[in-house]
Amino acid sequence: MRRHFHKMHGLGNDFVIIDAREQAFGVTPALARAICDRRTGVGCDQLIVLEPSERADLRMRIWNSDGGEVESCGNATRCVIQLTGARSIDSDGGLLEGEQLGEEVEVSLGEPRFAWDEVPLAYAMDTSALPMAWGALEHPQALTVGNPHVVFFVDDLDSIPIEQLGPRIENDAAFPERINVNVAQVGNDGIQL
Repeated sequence: MRRHFHKMHGLGNDFVIIDAREQAFGVTPALARAICDRRTGVGCDQLIVLEPSERADLRMRIWNSDGGEVESCGNATRCVIQLTGARSIDSDGGLLEGEQLGEEVEVSLGEPRFAWDEVPLAYAMDTSALPMAWGALEHPQALTVGNPHVVFFVDDLDSIPIEQLGPRIENDAAFPERINVNVAQVGNDGIQL
């Protein structure tokens, strides 16, 4: 079977988006991994499937490249709004809202959650400064906005070898679900990611 898809990116994340509002598209973890595979598939960070919704303009389902389904993603939501013009999106993370503002797209993902079992973490710990370190990256904050994130605050973004550390952190046993790694530099000009 052949399906039309869109390939989009938002702030460094790339997506394969399939519009299944008129013709259903069943996804298994194995199919999501195959589509996301950068050597043998289309290649992307996440597979996005759009479905009909009774409470919003459309429903968005999201699979990470490891085949796991997640609740929501801000960058994917921005791409879907850009592509479809939707202003309300039903997701497993709740109702997401957004709008296109000229060339920019603004979204609201709702309130972040910080409880260790909501992120989730493998065991109870303070999510405001995890007692963990990977090289120069230490004591991240953990939260979820529909998918889990850790955020490291550093003095110099350029000094962090994120290409080497990122995969180690993403696959650490402390995170039962694949975690998104964010590194932020706080300075006089605000926060740089």
